Amino acid sequence: MSDTALDLPPEDDGLAASAAPAEIRHVPRIAIQAFCETQEVANALQNAMVDRRLARAHVAVQTGGIATAIDYYANSPTPNLIIIETSAERGQIVSELERLAAVCDAGTKVLVIGHVNDVILYRQLIRQGISDYLVAPLSVLQIIDAVATIYENPESGPVGRTVAFIGAKGGVGSSTVAHNVAWSISEKLAEDVVIADLDLAFGTVGLDFNQDPPQGIADALNSPDRLDEVLLDRLLAKCTDRLNLFAAPSTLDREYDIEPHGLDQIIDLLRGSVPCVVLDVPHAWTGWVRRTLVAADEVVVTATPDLANLRNTKNLADLLRNQRPNDDPPLLVLNQVGMAKRPEISIKDFAEAISLEPVLTIAFDPQLFGTAANNGQMIGELQSGAKLAESFAALAKRITGRTEVKAPRHKGRLGGLRLGFLGKKG
Repeated sequence: MSDTALDLPPEDDGLAASAAPAEIRHVPRIAIQAFCETQEVANALQNAMVDRRLARAHVAVQTGGIATAIDYYANSPTPNLIIIETSAERGQIVSELERLAAVCDAGTKVLVIGHVNDVILYRQLIRQGISDYLVAPLSVLQIIDAVATIYENPESGPVGRTVAFIGAKGGVGSSTVAHNVAWSISEKLAEDVVIADLDLAFGTVGLDFNQDPPQGIADALNSPDRLDEVLLDRLLAKCTDRLNLFAAPSTLDREYDIEPHGLDQIIDLLRGSVPCVVLDVPHAWTGWVRRTLVAADEVVVTATPDLANLRNTKNLADLLRNQRPNDDPPLLVLNQVGMAKRPEISIKDFAEAISLEPVLTIAFDPQLFGTAANNGQMIGELQSGAKLAESFAALAKRITGRTEVKAPRHKGRLGGLRLGFLGKKG
């Protein structure tokens, strides 16, 4: 058996299989109310409500167009964002939106979904203060992207990707895979990356990189509201020029409970600081673990070819497919394949049972991995691991959507100022 075999499925032209979904920003905690004239647009908005990127927003969808919205808000406060579907002609749309503006609170934004591809109308609406105009039919991701774009800060840089690694069972090597892929992203793709070790009691990121940082992620979780870029820089352990560790304390002097909203704040800050955040998630099933997996841009499940791993991988894959309908299924890594005298499920049968082809299979090689672990090195730093290191680099490219090393990225981006909707006068 060869050291490794990399099996990357062919590219799909569909949006869900591209890198585009992961590039869409998460929508902040806002209130959204939509008024729909057609069932098609209402269905798209209902489907968008359950997407992970809208998890923090409160969304309500009801039937009716601009006239219904005007009547509704005549005696009710307006939310942060109103989504209006209309099939009216240009002149009628403009006049009805002027009436809507009269009953809207200052600061309310409006996104209009029309059925006419009219550039003149679009320009009129933008001048009128409308945040955006979209033409139906729309996909779920188009709607989410439009809402996220309305609320993004034009002065902030691109938001980094989060990649969550979890083992289908304890001891399958998920952390080892996560750390080697992160190292490949930093060394082979020249991309800044942070590894966040979420196994607070038994995490191994410090051991694997031969680091012993005095502070780490537990300090951030103790007071997430105080965390800013300055404090973050103090808590991160610099491993290489492009690789930083958010290490776990890995001690048993106290119990560790992770508060989901505090973890969200930390991840948001990390995503705004580096292009890639690798989340080393322990094999456990708690509310925050589930929340972290569902919210991640990419999920990598590591398993070994036995029955318990098959069952657990299938359960994870099914849950993630259900909870992330607009994202790719998780990536599967099969590890420790070909262990002597151990009965195994074949790679073909394993893949068929869970309807998921492994993107990487790793042969059982205790000498190679044991040497790396004992030395505090990555596989790519060992001469005997050159072939496997190429496979980790290929997986790193797959995860980041990269095919080549990019020039250094400069913080900031070009973007026009989006005007708020013209609200009623106080």
